Amino acid sequence: MATLARSVALTIVLVGAALLGPAVAAPPTAARAFAAAHSSCTITGCADARTARSGWQSLGFPTSRGWYHWSDGEYNFAGGQYNNYEGQLPSGATYYEYDVYPRPYGAHRDAYRIVVNRSTGTTWYSPDHYADFYKL
Repeated sequence: MATLARSVALTIVLVGAALLGPAVAAPPTAARAFAAAHSSCTITGCADARTARSGWQSLGFPTSRGWYHWSDGEYNFAGGQYNNYEGQLPSGATYYEYDVYPRPYGAHRDAYRIVVNRSTGTTWYSPDHYADFYKL
């Protein structure tokens, strides 16, 4: 009788699992819906972002997307207009995005960016491709 009871219980569990489908666990870190915008920049990489800002400023903050000759024979990429669709940065401005770290022409781009309001010069550093912004 105990064996029959265990068989019935096991059958119920297996049928229930088949009907409900596999359990889906949430990923360990859920993606953030919105970026965090910080009023200052004190994290690692801020000094590099400021250096990149100076370099891009010396080029007049180009608005065309493409590779630009940088110091030491390397290049850096300007991404063109940043649209601020998610509204992480102050609204009512036109922003342009620029890579922080130079590299050989055509090399893979990383996640480090600065975003500049050319009208005011206000610059934001994003070390994680727009997941967070730090005002320089």
